[in-house]
Amino acid sequence: QVQLVESGGGLVQPGGLLRLSCAASGMIFSLYSMAWYRQSPGKQRELVARMYNGGKQDYADHVKGRFTISTDNAKNSVYLQMNSLKPEDTAVYYCNVRTWTSNLWGQGTQVTVSS
Repeated sequence: QVQLVESGGGLVQPGGLLRLSCAASGMIFSLYSMAWYRQSPGKQRELVARMYNGGKQDYADHVKGRFTISTDNAKNSVYLQMNSLKPEDTAVYYCNVRTWTSNLWGQGTQVTVSS
């Protein structure tokens, strides 16, 4: 079973930046998409950004222009560059890998934006 391990979360001031990383422990076959979701206390998990196999990208409206998703297929990894962070970006961020036969989740990494 492939596992996803996230890193890069932490505490940052408003206006700051962070880069999240997610690495898969093994090869991923029949990839459909790689994505980042987030969940704040009392809220449902929501999509932040997704990259489909082939390169098409989708972003949530409230992160467009600030966040960028990228992948390194050779390293079975996905990244989320987060710039101009706002307090409302505070959440646990989850990596997601979807194949044609499975839907994998990482354990989550906390991002806190506060002065």
